[in-house]
Amino acid sequence: MSTYLVGDIQGCLDDLRFLLEQAEFDPRNDELWLSGDLVARGPKSLETLRFVKSLGDKATTVLGNHDLHLLAVSQGLVKVKSRDQIQPILDAPDSDELLDWLRHQPLLAEHPEHSFVMAHAGIPPQWDMPTARKQARTVETCLRSSDFVWLLKNMYGNGPDYWSEELEGIEQYRFTINALTRMRFCHPDGRLDMECKLSPENPDTQPLKPWFELPRAKPLKKKVIFGHWAALMGYENDQVIGLDTGCVWGNSMTLLRWEDGARFEKPCPVHAK
Repeated sequence: MSTYLVGDIQGCLDDLRFLLEQAEFDPRNDELWLSGDLVARGPKSLETLRFVKSLGDKATTVLGNHDLHLLAVSQGLVKVKSRDQIQPILDAPDSDELLDWLRHQPLLAEHPEHSFVMAHAGIPPQWDMPTARKQARTVETCLRSSDFVWLLKNMYGNGPDYWSEELEGIEQYRFTINALTRMRFCHPDGRLDMECKLSPENPDTQPLKPWFELPRAKPLKKKVIFGHWAALMGYENDQVIGLDTGCVWGNSMTLLRWEDGARFEKPCPVHAK
């Protein structure tokens, strides 16, 4: 059995299928872990949801910011973004079933055997693993409850930008959602920056630092797998692996086999409108 990990799909299902065929992925025996943002700016968001859902327990996906936005759009809380191609999901006969399935996916997922944990954007430097688990489970429980519309309506906003055990209610939920699904850079003091999307090599990012470069009070003891940050074009060190290589923007999609580190890459056409 092999464990495959892939970055943001964003509705680019044909590219994902190509990579899975290239890697000889067998859904009867293998696992597929997806770093979130299944939907949005690619041409087959509806088909992507159907495909991942059809894999059952052979697929694990975490929620990304575009996935959460889709849920908010489906409840009439916000408008569809101009570049998103999600209307077919809302119009589909199985829309309610797909959206309910999506709402029950985790924000944070840990492999039961391998030493990695997955979140769409990453894990903020203030958190150890027990805190990350606790905060993710708190938001997931709310999202899966009858209060989910309240959560989706109030999740938007860039603050609070710094973690504190004293945060309560929607401020705690919003920090957790922002950290796990939107974070890229932090200020040197650990505050989240929700605006900059550039590559860390760009001098205009100073004095901001990538979240994974800030020191942690306690090591996570697991490698963090994340997507979300296309400008990184893939990144790896001893503590993290970033797998978003900008498929939807005409760069490539990357599939990683955990057991031997083999990578499968496919150059992609520009899918985003």
